[in-house]
Amino acid sequence: MPRSTPAHLLSAPLPSTRLGFINRTLLIPSAVLAIASVVLMAGGGDQWIADQLYRLQGSQWALRDAWWTSHLLHKGGRNLSTLAALLVILGLIRTCFNARLRPLRKPLLYLLLAVALSTGVVSLLKSWTGMDCPWDLERYGGLRPFIGLLQVRPTSLGHAACFPAGHASAGYAWVALYFFMLQVRPQWRWPALIGALTVGATFGIAQQLRGAHFLSHDLWALAISWAVATLLYAWLFDPTSSIAPTTYRQKTSNGDAA
Repeated sequence: MPRSTPAHLLSAPLPSTRLGFINRTLLIPSAVLAIASVVLMAGGGDQWIADQLYRLQGSQWALRDAWWTSHLLHKGGRNLSTLAALLVILGLIRTCFNARLRPLRKPLLYLLLAVALSTGVVSLLKSWTGMDCPWDLERYGGLRPFIGLLQVRPTSLGHAACFPAGHASAGYAWVALYFFMLQVRPQWRWPALIGALTVGATFGIAQQLRGAHFLSHDLWALAISWAVATLLYAWLFDPTSSIAPTTYRQKTSNGDAA
């Protein structure tokens, strides 16, 4: 007799429509983003936090070229994210030649697309928004005045591309692991999400200490990554029913241990 899928492999019940799933998954993050943006960008919270970091470093960005911020967490972090993406690609290729791994093909494709799209959207927005990094501003020893997100930037100031935070997105893009795990190991989805948030926050804090970004820059990188991961998941998968991963469903139907 085939055994039913163990309860711990199933996710919590989801809304009855894709739109309901999207609304539930994005509603609270959107509200938090809106409130935080008002506090940080319109209310001066960004500058207050940067002021404290700048003052603690002796009114300079002393950690801008420090080994652990510049090389370990900036360059090394970027390489780590690239390596992780390459491993996903290798895993995806392997599913094409191994029938037992074939059920992982679509989840791996989702993960790769989510990471690529998240970092790509952030990079595209950086080129459009034209906001300076803190270390470029007169307030922190630079040469440029502060120009807000919705303010017209004088052409005489030249190009700027510091919003949203590109490096933080290299970590936050992996929040898509939450949805990936929903398809392959639902019980691991929260640890995966916490891990991605931790990596993204570490990258973001390191860049703030260097004077490369304000806190809002990192927050928007996270918001974009979460929105891309959610929308892509709703498009590629059916979030309207409980998830019983194909890999495990096949094993349990054959009487194998989960």
